[in-house]
Formats: sequence, C-alpha cells, structure tokens
Amino acid sequence: MFIQIRTIVVEPGNADEVVDRFGKPGHMDTMPGLIDRTVMVSKRNKESEEVIAMIRWESEEAWKNWEKDPVHIAGHREKRGQEPPSYVISSSVKMYEVKKVLPGTAVNA
Repeated sequence: MFIQIRTIVVEPGNADEVVDRFGKPGHMDTMPGLIDRTVMVSKRNKESEEVIAMIRWESEEAWKNWEKDPVHIAGHREKRGQEPPSYVISSSVKMYEVKKVLPGTAVNA
C-alpha cells in the first residue's frame, strides 16, 4: 500500500473550504488502484486549522499512474501560476510506503 498525506494549514474558519475541495468526487475516484480518500480536520489551535487529506493507493505504481494521467496533468496546468487562496498558511505533501497493517477488533471478517 502507498499513502499520500497532504497537509493544508489555514486561517481559522476556513477548513471547510479545503474539505469541500478535497471531498468532492472526481476523476481520481475512477483510477485503478485507488483504495480511498480520507479528509480530516484539526481545530485544536486558535491560530489555525489543519486539514489532512490521506489518499491510499494499492501500490506506488497505481499512484504513479494517477500522476501521469492526462486529466490530472491538465488540472495542474490550468492552475499553473495561480496563487493559493489567501487563507492558506502552508501546505505540504508526504508519501509513505506501508510496511505493515495490523487489523483492529472493528474489522469485518
């Protein structure tokens, strides 16, 4: 399994804008190898809110196929040169190769 974690830190009151953007169904959802997308919010800090988008792929190859997908590339080209919304403080992306998954008690057998 391969996981992409995108972290977007925004000014207070703006997390829902980011959740809406990352929570909409789109072309990515049709890609072979996509396991799921999870969008999470932390509002524990009064100075900012943090939105985490976790995208799980069956493999690094499946993710690479998404990165090379013409629709994905076209979407990035359209946004080239655009500034992020003024409420975005920072953003980062990290990639992880999953080495082990241990099921919990809530897993359906």
